[in-house]
Amino acid sequence: MSDDLGLEICEKLEELGPSVSVAMEICFDCYFDAIRGLVDNFSNQRDFNCIYITSSIPAATLQGALETLEVSTERVHFIDCLSHMLMGNISKNDHIIFVESPTMLENVILKVEYLMRKNNSAPTVVILDSIDSLAIHNESKILTEFLQILLGGLKAREVFPVVLSMKEQSKPDIKEMVHLICDSVVTFGDEEE
Repeated sequence: MSDDLGLEICEKLEELGPSVSVAMEICFDCYFDAIRGLVDNFSNQRDFNCIYITSSIPAATLQGALETLEVSTERVHFIDCLSHMLMGNISKNDHIIFVESPTMLENVILKVEYLMRKNNSAPTVVILDSIDSLAIHNESKILTEFLQILLGGLKAREVFPVVLSMKEQSKPDIKEMVHLICDSVVTFGDEEE
């Protein structure tokens, strides 16, 4: 694991501050380093709550991977858009909320709203993993509207909204949309390294 990437992510988010939507373009090789940097190095070390919207990996798998990396998931709440669709293991877990399908974007917004109220407006990081996975299941116009509504609502609450994008999966139209909607786009983990 690269501690440098985690520190780099922390520095960038600190520099930008809350209410700035950040798109992070990362490569596959540094995926878990980036997740660890966001959840552990940034969110946990500052005692922030974390809402993790996952449409690429089932939440139980992601939670297990984080725990294997010795990252506390006590203050992390997952919104899982994938397990229902894959007919995966939907076991009861207080830290995982399931959405029936990655096409049910309105439900994702409602679940985020519910968790924000439940957290009593405590400092929060909201991670959307990943915009590329959602693009597989949703039309570009609908995804654009979803992202604008979600990020607009989060920025009004002084939240740290982070949109993950996988460099290897990004289509040009999705990349353009992210660049237009997000306040800042940061690239981590160059493939040449």
